[in-house]
Amino acid sequence: MAFLEVNNLYKSFGNAQILKGVSFQMDKGEVFSIIGSSGNGKTTLLRCLNFLETIDRGSITVNGNVILDAENGITTPHLTNRLTFGMVFQNFNLFPQYTALKNVTLAMDLNAKNRLKEQNLTSRQRKSLLKEVCQTNEETAKNLLKRVGLEEKMQHYPCQLSGGQQQRVAIARALALAPDILCFDEPTSALDPELTGEVLKVIKDLRDEGRTMLIVTHEMEFAKHVSDKIIFMADGVIEEMGAPEQVFDSPRSEKTRSFLMKAKE
Repeated sequence: MAFLEVNNLYKSFGNAQILKGVSFQMDKGEVFSIIGSSGNGKTTLLRCLNFLETIDRGSITVNGNVILDAENGITTPHLTNRLTFGMVFQNFNLFPQYTALKNVTLAMDLNAKNRLKEQNLTSRQRKSLLKEVCQTNEETAKNLLKRVGLEEKMQHYPCQLSGGQQQRVAIARALALAPDILCFDEPTSALDPELTGEVLKVIKDLRDEGRTMLIVTHEMEFAKHVSDKIIFMADGVIEEMGAPEQVFDSPRSEKTRSFLMKAKE
């Protein structure tokens, strides 16, 4: 059984149909890179997987559990299922009023607060437990920031960080909730070329740790070397999918060949 099964996803915005029946499967620990021209559904696919958009049709199954099924009315996943995916955005999306450390702990603390509300506790017990959990969360966040090379930048605000550093904070934030599947939406497109390498290195390290990842990227060479499979999207569908050497060196689709030729120019 595949770890992630995406079945026949459709998504429209008004009269514009963006996803037109996207289906694929991936195993735990695999890395898939999604390539293609802008406007062909790559980002929308990731947003649907992360429940940032509501699908029109289709289903998503993770580790044998159906967490989204539009046909059968499962359209609002439980919090536990929402935490299955972690998202790293193109433009970082850090909170400017918080330090790097606070940006990483914020989601963990809010999650802990929500879970404690569900328990039959007195206000005093809840407050005491939340304090303990938040202290643990802070240690987790510090370790994650060290892991992405930002040990000296924990108390810095986003405006005091380079683009590459901000993106590494965003990666640490996504890892904080221990998602089963980590999604990257063009993680280097907002960076200067000299800052791209530091972010790609973090992603490669995550691959080497066995993380399950979906990466929308325009970095063709990186995709070729880091991925188990390449998905090429065109006109809202998966035009071609296969091993990197097959897609890049012997593409079957004329659309894939045309895209790769333009990418080399």
